Amino acid sequence: MPTDASTAPSAPSAPYSPPTALPEQITALRTDLVAARYTVETTEALVGQVALEALRRENPIPAHRALDPLTEPAAVLFRLFALGRPVPRSLVDAALPTLGAQGATMLGLLGPAPLRPLIGADDHAADDPDPLHAARVELSPYSARDDIGEITWWIASDLSELVTGRALDSEHVLGVGGASLTLARITPRAKVGRVLDLGCGGGIQALHAARHADHVVATDLSDRALAFAAFNAALNETELELRQGSLLDPVETETFDLIVSNPPFVITPRQGRQAAPVTADAEARVEAGEAAREEARAGTDEIWTYRDGGRAGDSLLADLLTALPAHLAPGGSAVMLGNWEIGAQHAWDVHPRAWLGAATEDGVDAWVIQREHEDPAQYAETWARDGGVTSRDARWPELQNAWLDDFATRDVESIGFGYLLLRRPEAGSPSRPGVLRTEQAAGTGTGSLAAHLAQGLHALDTLSHLDDDALAATRPVRAADVVERRHLTPGEWDPMLIELAQGAGLGTVVRADQLLAATVGALDGTLTLDQVIGAVCALTDADVDESRERMLPLVRDLLVTGMVTL
Repeated sequence: MPTDASTAPSAPSAPYSPPTALPEQITALRTDLVAARYTVETTEALVGQVALEALRRENPIPAHRALDPLTEPAAVLFRLFALGRPVPRSLVDAALPTLGAQGATMLGLLGPAPLRPLIGADDHAADDPDPLHAARVELSPYSARDDIGEITWWIASDLSELVTGRALDSEHVLGVGGASLTLARITPRAKVGRVLDLGCGGGIQALHAARHADHVVATDLSDRALAFAAFNAALNETELELRQGSLLDPVETETFDLIVSNPPFVITPRQGRQAAPVTADAEARVEAGEAAREEARAGTDEIWTYRDGGRAGDSLLADLLTALPAHLAPGGSAVMLGNWEIGAQHAWDVHPRAWLGAATEDGVDAWVIQREHEDPAQYAETWARDGGVTSRDARWPELQNAWLDDFATRDVESIGFGYLLLRRPEAGSPSRPGVLRTEQAAGTGTGSLAAHLAQGLHALDTLSHLDDDALAATRPVRAADVVERRHLTPGEWDPMLIELAQGAGLGTVVRADQLLAATVGALDGTLTLDQVIGAVCALTDADVDESRERMLPLVRDLLVTGMVTL
C-alpha cells in the first residue's frame, strides 16, 4: 500500500540481511522482551480495538496515534518492530535495557533511520545526540493455544508491505499469517518421534512441532528463510535441525512420524510452459518441474519463492504427493495445505484423486477436504495483492492478464483450496489398499479441529478392516455434539427436511430421513447397530434387509466425520 512520506521510513530496494542468532545477544533480547511484557495481550490492550481492526485492514494510522505518545517498553517495541516506526535511541535503550540499541544492531534487528522528516522528529539530523533507529526486520509477539496448551513466543520475519510501502521481494520471509495459523490448528499434537516441516519459512510449524516431538527437521529452498528459522528457534529456546534444499531432496530416504507442510503451492503463470498432464507419470512431472525451476533461476519468470515453487499449474503438489508417502513411517501422518485446478465440466477432486492414486496403492489412507474455491479472476486478484501489487500499480494489468491467460490454456474454471491429510497404517496392520476420501466442507465447529481430523484418519483405517457384518455387530455411540434439526411448514406435522448437525469438528450437516434420524438417535452403545436398525424397522414397518443395506454406508460416513464413534 502507498505510504505517506511523513509517516514511514524509506524502504530499501531489497530486503535487509536476515537477523543473526548470536547467543549472548539472543539471551539478552529474550530477557528484555519478557521484562517488557511484549506479548499479544499487552500490545492489543495498548493499541485498542479500533486500531487493531484498522491494522487488519492495513491501515496503521490509528495504531500510530494510539502508541506514539506512549513510552512503555511494549508500546515502543510494537511501534518499532511491528509498525516500522523509527524511535530515538534513548527509547530503544530504555525498552531493551539488557540488549540495548547496540546489541539489537549486532543481531541485525535495527539500523540507522533515514535522514528525512518524520512526524515528531522534524529536527532529526546526522549529528543528533539521540539518533533515530529503525527496524530491519519485523519482530512480533505470537500467542496461540494448541492441543498441548498455551504458547507465548516472538517471531521475526521480513518487514511487511504495511511498513515498506512496496511490493514484496521475491525472497520475502513471511511472518505468521492466516495459512500458518490454519496449518497449526489442523496439525495433531500427539507425542511423536521425528517430525519434518517441509518448506518451513520462518519456522512457525517447526516450533509448534518441537513441543511434542523428539526431533524436528525443518527444510526450505531459501537460505534466507532458514536464517529466520534459526533466529526464531534460538529466541524461543527451541532446538531444530535445519536443512536447505527443494521439497523432499534434503531428507533423501528418511522417514518421519509426522510431516507438516505449507508448501509453495500458489499457482503462478510460467511463461511459455504448460503444466504436465495430471495423468503423466511421476518421472515426466519431475523433469517438467526441474525445467521450470531452471527457467525461473534464469529470470524468464517472476517467482515469489515464499509461496510458489516455479512450476506450471498445480504440478508441484502432484510431484510432492507422489514422493511424500515413501517418507511416512508406519503409523505416520502428513498434514498439508494446497491448491488444485478444477477444469470446466470436471469434478472438483479430479486432480487430488489423480495425485494420490499411487499413495493408496501403497496402502496409505488419504483425506482431501476442499474448504473454498475461487474463479480465475478472484485467484489472480488475491495472489497479486498478496505479493503487494494492487490495482493502482502499473504492473497490475500485466499480472492479471498473465494469470487469466495461463488458466485459459488449461481450461481452468476454478481453483480449490483445502487440506490434504495422509496416514500410513501402523506396523503389523493387515496389508490392504489405502482409502481415499474427498469432501467439501466449508464450515468449522467448536473444539479441536486437529484432534477431529486425526480421529477421522484413524476411523478410515479402522473401517477398512470391518466388513458390513462386522460393522453391524459393533455398538456405535452418537457423539454428544450431534443435534437433530427438523424443518416444517407451519401447521404441518411431517417435516419437509431433517438434518443431523455436528457442533464440533467441521460442523458437518447431513440430510437425513426418518430412518437415519431414528437410527442415529438410538445409538447409545447399548445395542449393536444391527439391533438398532431392526428395532427402528419394527416401529416403522420398514424392510430390515433394505434398511440395513442403506444404513451401513451412511453410518460409515458418520464415523469418519466423528458424528458417531465406535
